[in-house]
Amino acid sequence: MAQQADTTAMRRAVELAARGLGATSPNPVVGCVITDASGHRVGEGWHQHAGGPHAEVHALREAGVLARGGTAYVTLEPCNHTGRTGPCAQALIEAGISRVVYAVGDPNPQATGGADTLRAAGVEVADGLLADEAEAGNIAWLTAVRHGRPFVRWKYAATLDGRIAAADGTSRWITCAESRADVHRLRAESDAVVVGSGTARADDPHLAVRGVEGAVQPLRVVVDTEATAVKPGARVLDDAAPTLIAVAEDAATDLAEAVRLPRAAGGGIDVHALLDALHARGVRSVLLEGGPTLAGAFLAAGAVDQVVGYLAPVLLGAGPTAVADAGITTITDALRLDITETAHIGSDLRITATLKGA
Repeated sequence: MAQQADTTAMRRAVELAARGLGATSPNPVVGCVITDASGHRVGEGWHQHAGGPHAEVHALREAGVLARGGTAYVTLEPCNHTGRTGPCAQALIEAGISRVVYAVGDPNPQATGGADTLRAAGVEVADGLLADEAEAGNIAWLTAVRHGRPFVRWKYAATLDGRIAAADGTSRWITCAESRADVHRLRAESDAVVVGSGTARADDPHLAVRGVEGAVQPLRVVVDTEATAVKPGARVLDDAAPTLIAVAEDAATDLAEAVRLPRAAGGGIDVHALLDALHARGVRSVLLEGGPTLAGAFLAAGAVDQVVGYLAPVLLGAGPTAVADAGITTITDALRLDITETAHIGSDLRITATLKGA
């Protein structure tokens, strides 16, 4: 069993890694803590942006000569290749680190092998410490490497009886101000925010991050199959953040932001083709914000990894529900979820869940 000092240092590395969420794609988020030979913390760092120094390099720079004979705690196996930056395994060896503890092995075939390189140089290596916590923090990048598509988080806000709007279509505001601010945090942690044509018509959404200091604006994506919902002058077309309008291959549009994608059998944009196009643009995490038709399409395609629902203590009794047809016709086919977290956000309840078996 790991000593408490090891656990404390790795938990700090996990916290540091989270600071890079939304800013490192297509690279992972990584945190690193370095202790000297006597166990005192002398350096720490995180991967701050793609193309910049990796977490280990930041931590080694802060530690300086005190790293020699010390221990490095890293949330991801130190990389073993030269890309826009040099191999971190070699940097740790040259700094005189005597022990490396990492949480999750690197599944990227181009970068893996750092642990073997370290061992070959006489460095003591241990792995698996707080692996679940580190994996949860880096789930978007790990999903993209393992499955070749972005990680998809579906977010919705609803009343306690599951309505996302009243019968007359009004929906502002079902949830409290704190929940709406929390959604901006989710946007800031994502590479892309995706809505459908119904949301574009009804709300003319802006989709940019507000109120999050230092946030990197995500790619704003509107799935507008027939190219009829997003008109010149729409808020999503301003210069606050980059924008992509996904339209069918045969749709008539001259929007510069449009990208043409194949239709699915049901007539809408093929969800997997959309995710492939986003992955090719470096998107590793998607925040799916709705509405119900698009959510149903993603669920039917098996393309939702996590669900975040904000439930307000409100009853409407009528109105649209959070998800439309997802291809489920009988209770035995229902998508079952594992709840991973519940939290009070202002007056609301936030429930986070993953699909069983995911």
